[in-house]
Amino acid sequence: MGMTGGSGRGGLKSDINITPLVDVVLVLLIIFMVVTPLMRRGKAVELPRSSQFTKEERRDPLVLSVTGDQKLYVESELSPDAEHFKGRLQEEFRSQPSRRVLLKADHSLACAEVGKVMELIHASGAKSVGLGVEELKGP
Repeated sequence: MGMTGGSGRGGLKSDINITPLVDVVLVLLIIFMVVTPLMRRGKAVELPRSSQFTKEERRDPLVLSVTGDQKLYVESELSPDAEHFKGRLQEEFRSQPSRRVLLKADHSLACAEVGKVMELIHASGAKSVGLGVEELKGP
């Protein structure tokens, strides 16, 4: 029995190789870094609260935002004026005529101001407009 080494295991080391674990963690980190900005669309506005809340459909809506200082955004692109906003929407509806629209308006805006934006959206060819609200939680 010519074994060399005093441990009786043939001199093999049993170290744990963590390189695959590090590779997997780094790939997951990169995926989260890329996906996280895509989850928040439109401009960040403080939405009004509502007790009547419905979940969105699965189709991808066109997200429009109106900030408290009445700046208009298509997704995250600022429109300098109402005509540019309307033209940009018409481009979107030419390529996808039945696309849903989600309007996110800041809670500080008056109803008349939001109504003007909705008129612009309908004039550009939108079939329907959904309003973004935050769900009231609690009693």
